[in-house]
Amino acid sequence: MKKVLIPTKLAGVAASMLQTAGYEVVQDADTPLAEQVKQHPDAVAVIVRSEKVTPEIMDSLSSLKLVIRAGAGYDNIDIVYARKKDIDVMNTPGANSNAVAEEVIAMVLAHFRHIVQGDLTTRQGLWEKKNMMGTELTRKTVGIVGLGNIGRSLVKRLQGFEPTLLGYDHFLAKQRALIIGVTPVSLEELFSQSDIVTLHVPGGPATKNMVGKEFLSLMKDGSVIVNCSRYGVVDEEALAAIRATGKKIAYLTDVHPQDAPGDKPSAAVADLILPHLGANTKEANLTAARRSAEQLIAYFDEGDTSCVVNAEFPSGLNPAHLRLSMMLGTLARKAGGEQAIRRIDCTFYGDLKLFRKWFTPHILEGALPNAEKGLMPAAADQSFKEHGIVFKAREPKDDVPYGDSITLDFMTEGHGGESVCTSVRGLVAEGVPMVSRLGNFNGLYFDLRGHSIFFRYADRPGVIACIASVLSDNGINIDNIVAPGDSVSGEALAVLKTNKPVADDLLKMIASAIEARMAFSVDF
Repeated sequence: MKKVLIPTKLAGVAASMLQTAGYEVVQDADTPLAEQVKQHPDAVAVIVRSEKVTPEIMDSLSSLKLVIRAGAGYDNIDIVYARKKDIDVMNTPGANSNAVAEEVIAMVLAHFRHIVQGDLTTRQGLWEKKNMMGTELTRKTVGIVGLGNIGRSLVKRLQGFEPTLLGYDHFLAKQRALIIGVTPVSLEELFSQSDIVTLHVPGGPATKNMVGKEFLSLMKDGSVIVNCSRYGVVDEEALAAIRATGKKIAYLTDVHPQDAPGDKPSAAVADLILPHLGANTKEANLTAARRSAEQLIAYFDEGDTSCVVNAEFPSGLNPAHLRLSMMLGTLARKAGGEQAIRRIDCTFYGDLKLFRKWFTPHILEGALPNAEKGLMPAAADQSFKEHGIVFKAREPKDDVPYGDSITLDFMTEGHGGESVCTSVRGLVAEGVPMVSRLGNFNGLYFDLRGHSIFFRYADRPGVIACIASVLSDNGINIDNIVAPGDSVSGEALAVLKTNKPVADDLLKMIASAIEARMAFSVDF
């Protein structure tokens, strides 16, 4: 009988389902996981919520095959070490989306109607009614940053309040946003026009201090910002500085550096602060518990690995090609001006066509950097659909001598609403991922690793010298350079590898100096 550990307060339906299916279940939310693994070293699976699954935990369970995170995020599990130990890791995305959406509405209503302070003062025998003039949520303009599962659930839950809904999701096609009931706008428009801004983006370097002085300065006096995404998305020091000038911006937050007792950095600036209650509902817990049990049973009884987030690539597929596909996805997105993507057509040449489904998660990572990472192919394909992107793999022409290479064609929305195609091709040479073509510029064969900058400009003498001079003046060395020209368009493409990253302001300065028609950097 296979043993499963559930060292967390998970709804009992998981244990019940597993026991009915013939599993031995040990559910103990009071004893630390480190102690439990000593008592049950023969466990084959562990289901956790926020409990950390470290290399030490995995080493203590010699029979461990599967770890399931009953929830979406799995940064509490060392998935890299798990893969080394041949341990699969799963999550249950979407189980808590309704719970978080409802929490956002609850926090806004609590703030608008002084619910917390009203309860506290009335219990004290006071009658502070005159100091608690409220605000109605009805017909307010709500800006939703991030239109994933939670953002879309929030759109549905808000409908009864007759709001004006503005949305920003850089990687969601505009037509898709309109279909789900949101007017797509720029971040600048969203922050300046909204009475309430609610954030639903992933954490990490890409969104660190995303909401800083620039966007906070645009907000209306008396507006509200709700952060139920990740700690660090809002620059709380910038918020405090703006509020110190007399501008009224309410801040409601549910996220913290650690989910643990102790002082909370947000306390000094937050008008309402909660202990990360977003997914903490009976229903969300029940859904996550049921999905965890269903996935575990399917995994052991049917060999179903569709929900594994740290999947190992199949035998015969060079991992360098998977990394190449992510790089090409990033390159196509950057070269396309990071406009909303409508369609991605892929062609896998040579033996790569046998493994084409395995490239989907890696192309997703490059094309949509804020999308969930580590997905299995079917889940990655679904993520593309949820973003309103048509994702297709084309049959290669047998007479094309491209070897084991990959072509990606991105169709994006241009500034005037027209469709724009950005095409890239790449290959792996001696283990090195290389871009061989970008648009009409062939024969690049440029190593994508490290720090690279790209400029497209009207072909003329002196441009490369100008770029090199500016880089030199700023203490940046050029490690490699290719600069092909296109006789049809009269343009040239300069691709330079540098010994350190090139800051955005310096990149813009060079682009202005050479009158570049396209300029971007990539760092791998």
